[in-house]
Amino acid sequence: MTCSEPFSICQIFAKDLALMEELLAVFGEAFDEVDTYSSSRPSDAYLKRLLSSDYFIALAALKNGAVVGGLAAYELQKFEQERSEIYIYDLAVAVEHRRKGIATALIQELKKIAVARAAYVIFVQADIGDDPAIALYTKLGVREDVLHFDIAIDDNSDRL
Repeated sequence: MTCSEPFSICQIFAKDLALMEELLAVFGEAFDEVDTYSSSRPSDAYLKRLLSSDYFIALAALKNGAVVGGLAAYELQKFEQERSEIYIYDLAVAVEHRRKGIATALIQELKKIAVARAAYVIFVQADIGDDPAIALYTKLGVREDVLHFDIAIDDNSDRL
């Protein structure tokens, strides 16, 4: 665990299900999608498998023992070369704890994990209009303008 006042960053493992549950709640509140992150939560067995896998990374920012932010990332093994890249799927900090360096500290900790795994890059997507996220990622990396597409997995899908 990497500690820095007044919060600490820790990686969440299979034994840390309570932290993962707290992180899901933080994501729901931060993204204003409480239902998405709470109405159909994965079982403990599912979360343990995910947190035990070699492709999923969860980090939590703790203040006084409570989760105030975190990130979820995936390591993607590449096929064109023997290397991997890490995709930050979700990153959020509770409203009352923003602008205190927590998001940057989470990414710095992920960079250490990426180096240990010999990944060659970390990438993240930001939504147009999410100016704080865009500013953070611009400070830390190089911007690429790309288009993102969601493809329904069946023709009758009303999820999209």
